Amino acid sequence: MKLTPPREGFFNMLNLNHMFWADEFAETIIKSGKYKPYHVDDMKTPSGKIHVGALRGVVVHDLIHQALLTKGVKSVYTYVFNDMDPMDAFPHYLPEKFQQYMGWPLYKIPSPEPGFESLAACYAMEFEKIFNGLGIKPKIIWSHEEYGAGKFDATIKTVLDKVELIRKLYHDISGYDKPKNWFPYQVFCPKCGKVGTTIVTGWDGKKVSFTCQKDLVKWAEGCGYQGEIEPLKENGKLMWKVDWAAHWQVIGVTAEGAGKDHMSQGGSHDLSSAICEQVLNYFTPFKFIYEWFLAKGGTKMSSSKGVGISAAEVSQTLPPELLKFLLVKTPYRRAIIFDPSNNDSILKLFDDYDQAMANKDIAWKLSQVKPGAKPIKNPPRFRDVVKYLQDPKVDLNQQFASADKVELTQRIKYAKIWIDKYAPPMQVFQITKEIPEFAGTFTDTQRAILTKAHNIAVDAKSPEEIQQKVYEEAKTIGLSPSNAFGTIYQATIGKDHGPKAGWLLFNNPQAINRLAEAAIYVTKKTKVQYLFPEMADSRWLKVSQAIKDKYSSVILGVAVLEDINVAKQHPGLEAEKQALVTQLEKMSIDELNNSPEIQSYRRLYREMGVDWGKRKSSPAALVRRVIKGQGLYTINTCVDSYNQVVMKYRVSAGAFDLDQMKFPATLDIAKGREKAVYIGDKEPTVIKAGEICYFDKIGPYNLDFNYRDSVRTAVTESTKNIIINVDGIYDITREQVERTLKEVIDTIIKYCGGRLKTAGIVLAE
Repeated sequence: MKLTPPREGFFNMLNLNHMFWADEFAETIIKSGKYKPYHVDDMKTPSGKIHVGALRGVVVHDLIHQALLTKGVKSVYTYVFNDMDPMDAFPHYLPEKFQQYMGWPLYKIPSPEPGFESLAACYAMEFEKIFNGLGIKPKIIWSHEEYGAGKFDATIKTVLDKVELIRKLYHDISGYDKPKNWFPYQVFCPKCGKVGTTIVTGWDGKKVSFTCQKDLVKWAEGCGYQGEIEPLKENGKLMWKVDWAAHWQVIGVTAEGAGKDHMSQGGSHDLSSAICEQVLNYFTPFKFIYEWFLAKGGTKMSSSKGVGISAAEVSQTLPPELLKFLLVKTPYRRAIIFDPSNNDSILKLFDDYDQAMANKDIAWKLSQVKPGAKPIKNPPRFRDVVKYLQDPKVDLNQQFASADKVELTQRIKYAKIWIDKYAPPMQVFQITKEIPEFAGTFTDTQRAILTKAHNIAVDAKSPEEIQQKVYEEAKTIGLSPSNAFGTIYQATIGKDHGPKAGWLLFNNPQAINRLAEAAIYVTKKTKVQYLFPEMADSRWLKVSQAIKDKYSSVILGVAVLEDINVAKQHPGLEAEKQALVTQLEKMSIDELNNSPEIQSYRRLYREMGVDWGKRKSSPAALVRRVIKGQGLYTINTCVDSYNQVVMKYRVSAGAFDLDQMKFPATLDIAKGREKAVYIGDKEPTVIKAGEICYFDKIGPYNLDFNYRDSVRTAVTESTKNIIINVDGIYDITREQVERTLKEVIDTIIKYCGGRLKTAGIVLAE
């Protein structure tokens, strides 16, 4: 697609042969004729120091706003600080005295720093200053001012009058069954001031009746006050999914995107959209999904939980144009993982910026904060500034005699910050005199990475080369990067963490030789004692060569139980299930999705070509049901026994009727067109090529690591003998597989009786 003539395209001046995504969005918005007037909006709850990830939404929405403006239409860009929400998590950096404000609306909590009206204003205005520094200046809207001015009054009345329809939408779209006395409005308790502890129980058309419950939530205690109040102005607020739709209508928003967590099917955006259209009679604003800005380990950032890096910290670590470049250069549908403390992300960011500047790339042009900024002809390489800054013998002005002096001064400033905050403290990490004793417990895969790292380091021309090649080799042999680098640290410095391995090994003969010594040492020592032995024969289960070639990290737990007695249910098991449900209900979807176990299965599904949005592994599916308030299935005492272990450890497991099978079974990659009738179906499903399946001599009986099980091998109340499998891959360790296998065996025997005939581990490597 080619750009439109000048003045119509957002980025005509960039001489591109394709449209930038924001330009395409702007064209779609305008051509639709629906989204008028053009009003772009973004929103954030200032519950703590706002993390750098929140800047992604600010930048993405600003790009769309700017695209609309350059097409000659009038556009408004607003940013809402939703400061009416309660403080429902306690930031670790707040003084203990702030515990008394748990449950209070954020805008009524005193500021932890002088000069601000409230806690919300303190953190919100800090964030505003940062994105203003990036050249982004939306109109700021404070939710409490909008409510206080009565702008939400009519909408609140509409919501309360149509509460039955809203309850129906909650059920139909998100699967939540709200009781008949539930109302999506929270009163600010006139006695204790809290909003997080109140629940509305009635509406007579003029006033709501409410109770400030002592035990409504775990993070705050209500005062027990009961009363009636008019739902006007600052007497209360709408619950957030309704509140989101109400903000669209009240403010007049016509374009607003959101992170993928809000955009899942049946999620918050779907529900808010339905409420907006069917209850408030206002169209859903133009929507789009953007990926998260992730913290260390791929974890979603959270202001209230203190997860991730604050925007303030990053703004002090990077020049504004580099921070903006980080946000602009990555396509909006691709996640950004930013962890300056554990990799050379900042060093690489400067390199990428310089390359984009040299090429006059679109990302560089959009990252400029100062109007009319021009490319610097000879910028000093940031990583070289870092290197020479640490050498007292080097005169930086002489070393970079031909570099731009203004840019050199700035890069020296930020290089000092990088050295102070993120540089590997090499002097702290000394190579141990002897090979650490625990090196004898390394697995064959760990031994392999030691050998590979040694060979890489011997010939490497730079620390970056070592770092990258070790990372790639680890992926090739099925070892997680954290495990691979951890093994190197353990073998060399006797710790499970350290400086970047590339820098530790580069031009360091002592460290390089230690890798070879440790690899040999591993082969001479007795391996760690595991709970179960490796299965030497293939009587029960084997792994195909195709699995070994493609998924060498696969670890399977296998057990055979005889003479079990399966019942519909058992009181003791039901009590255990309920206790687990209570525990898991506290988990968030984000916590589940970002756990190493679920990430491992998600990676597997991606490599199999399976859409995770439509199909999830059994641990993910089961725990998601609980988190969403949908409870647990009751199948029978055998299935329920292993399902609760699966949810507890998030490691996939299954059990199958031994007497309906012909052995040995094989874990293999489907060639395509194989068929099986899965539980819950009447017709056979055709399996796609590339999916992992368990096959016995009759055919497939288990798909995609317990995503679906066949009717033929299903465990029923007449089943007497079973075979169990537990599925590990990637970051799921043998120890996790064995722990899961043992607890599955023990729990089934506890509630179904029987005896263990055999159990063991089958490895792909």
